[in-house]
Amino acid sequence: MSASVHVYTSITSNYLPKARVLAYSIKKIDASVQFHLVLSDSLPIGFDLTSEPFDNIIYAEELVTKDFPQWAFGHEVVEMCTAVKGVALEYIFTHFGAEQIFFFDPDMVVFGRLDELQLRLSTSSVVLTPHLTDPETSDMGILDNEMSSLRHGAFNLGFIGVRNVPEGRRFSRWWSERLLKYCHDDLPMGLFTDQKWVNLAPCFFDEVTVLRSPAFNVATWNITNRQATGSLEQGILINGEPLGFYHFSGFDSGDQNTMLERYGGHSPLLFTLRDWYLEECERHGQSVLGGVSSKYHHFSNGKVIGKGYRLLYRQRIDLQKVFPNPFQAHSTDCYASWYDAHPVEHLPTGALRITPGVPVPVILADLARYFHSLVVIGRGGSRLKRLLLKVFVRLLWLFARASGYREKL
Repeated sequence: MSASVHVYTSITSNYLPKARVLAYSIKKIDASVQFHLVLSDSLPIGFDLTSEPFDNIIYAEELVTKDFPQWAFGHEVVEMCTAVKGVALEYIFTHFGAEQIFFFDPDMVVFGRLDELQLRLSTSSVVLTPHLTDPETSDMGILDNEMSSLRHGAFNLGFIGVRNVPEGRRFSRWWSERLLKYCHDDLPMGLFTDQKWVNLAPCFFDEVTVLRSPAFNVATWNITNRQATGSLEQGILINGEPLGFYHFSGFDSGDQNTMLERYGGHSPLLFTLRDWYLEECERHGQSVLGGVSSKYHHFSNGKVIGKGYRLLYRQRIDLQKVFPNPFQAHSTDCYASWYDAHPVEHLPTGALRITPGVPVPVILADLARYFHSLVVIGRGGSRLKRLLLKVFVRLLWLFARASGYREKL
């Protein structure tokens, strides 16, 4: 690969172990690749960049320079890490003179074929990978994978490649603008962070390449039509092709294991691959850092920021002016105190929508979200009632996942 090729990922500190595994996998293939770590958090104590596989750290505060506390507060942590992907892309183009930039989710590992990605991007403005490249053949596969792609986006934005040409930069600016303002997990509004926006990319921009090889962005949502053979030592093949990169999505929620057991029986090697990945993450600090909470997950007094606080603040410009730093919560004259004192102002954080024809697992998940929102904003009644409601929400999620629902692609 050329030294003008740059790679980045976007994380909070609890994802450092995964990001290290990703970065080392890329450096092993080509040490000349410049790897940027985009961080929406503080670095953990003892972090030393000189001993890391990262070439550079870009903080979210460097990317969103106008009214950062207000902007950050309006995003849950995952939304925030995703929302900065577009401005980070622009930042790397502008400040580092990159010719090609590839984004990889931190829970990916690159096994090879980086030169092929570079070659494909050399004649394109944007390279994307779809969630699926072959139709499902069972009702369960349609529910789990095809319907999920319809809900969450046709392309998996755990990977994207963009070239520094006029059309690539036009895409980069558009994507950056949309994510800064509209990067939210709000399926009823048609949004799923950054992913669904890129459904429009082939409509708006020229030279958008869809990479349909089964060996790129392999994940539990597409393994029904992809068989893994070979070995970790000799090389992994997917449908006979050398594996490019694998997406270990869903580890923290448990979905990865559930879906692998459901669809990976024809590829025992994938279970070996999963065990290897767990060992690699552990070797790079998973037990120490995996449970660390982002600084943007809490108010300054340590209280967890519930979704209701963020939704109301995001929609009320008057509150943003009165409380320019909503994270501050060490006095009674702060946004958290105002919110707690004005329950009548609270917005519902979930909506109870049951539409005819919607699959049962989706209905169960929507019910779980709705009742969870009642707990978060304090509308669940007495302490005992809220406790019982929490148990009920857990049961709903269990039933939803057991019947095939996946919370996130």
